[in-house]
Amino acid sequence: MKKILRIGNVLESAYKDVTEKMEISASLAGLLGLASDNMIYVVIMFLIGLVFIVKGGDIFVDAATWIAEATGIPKFIIGATVVSFATTLPELLVSAIAATKGQNDMAIGNAVGSVTANVGLIMSISVLCIPAVVKRKEIAFKGSLMILAVAALFAFSYSLELNLWQSIIMIVIFAVFMAENIISGKRSLGVTEEDRGPKVTGKDVVINIVKFLLGAAGIVIGADLLVDDGTIIAKGLGVSEAIIGVTIIAIGTSLPELVTTLTAIAKKQSDLSIGNIIGANIIDLTMILPICAFLSGGTLPVGKQSAFLDMPVCLLIICIAIIPTLIFKKLSRWQGALMICIYIGYVAVLVTNSSMGYLPF
Repeated sequence: MKKILRIGNVLESAYKDVTEKMEISASLAGLLGLASDNMIYVVIMFLIGLVFIVKGGDIFVDAATWIAEATGIPKFIIGATVVSFATTLPELLVSAIAATKGQNDMAIGNAVGSVTANVGLIMSISVLCIPAVVKRKEIAFKGSLMILAVAALFAFSYSLELNLWQSIIMIVIFAVFMAENIISGKRSLGVTEEDRGPKVTGKDVVINIVKFLLGAAGIVIGADLLVDDGTIIAKGLGVSEAIIGVTIIAIGTSLPELVTTLTAIAKKQSDLSIGNIIGANIIDLTMILPICAFLSGGTLPVGKQSAFLDMPVCLLIICIAIIPTLIFKKLSRWQGALMICIYIGYVAVLVTNSSMGYLPF
């Protein structure tokens, strides 16, 4: 355990050295002769960060998938691992950069807020448009695992910190999810002759390596812009970093899931979007915060808003999404309506509390 802590301290120090030197927005403001806290400039850079992180994520996923297929990795493993990791990279980098810059509320708010937005907003839209009939066996394990993950985080956060042992438990849940993902993927697809991958030419290799690097760079730059300019926006509006994290940044990093859901609705394949959302949520809950804790030297401080408002609301919305679905074997419009109403009410409480202060945090 001491060795793990020492490794974590080394990684934390190295990561902080890199992220603290980035300060992309402030550096560019200096070159343009602008104040780094000029609100018009800050909002523009924040929006540019969103574009970078969404577009960079798309390019990165495409390139990572092609590279994996070209190296002969079976498609069921690519779908279960490469794509899952790649699609959650924006949330991971935003939270990791925020944690290393000491903005823990934003780091936690982004991770938990993304899950709440995925279910309370994006899944709700999907269900309201197209109620989905689901097979219990397809959703039971992953849905239950998602409830377990957020319930565990809620319980662990009661002490207002996430320690190393609790992080390890979350990573174990993540490992169980990935193992089940691979097993179910292999069972449903199998390894056929078609899984050998695309024909590889030198031009294709160069193009996809460039796309991979550009996509990764876009995500890193976008994440840095979101964290730095999101912090300035929070100060300018007089709200906490946690509120910015669970609203603007969380919704922004969830845009890929929103696009996927709208596409699935257009194709009348709502069950596909629901599966993607559940998988992304489990990774967000079980991987991002443990990594943030690891980068913070083993312990991640948790704010009162995150522990006593954000996580309970997240747990409530997820229970509404999963439990009735397991009982009645379908996602109904009433669930979507209730979830989106709770989400809107939750955001309204966050906004009004920031000015009225009627909650004790």
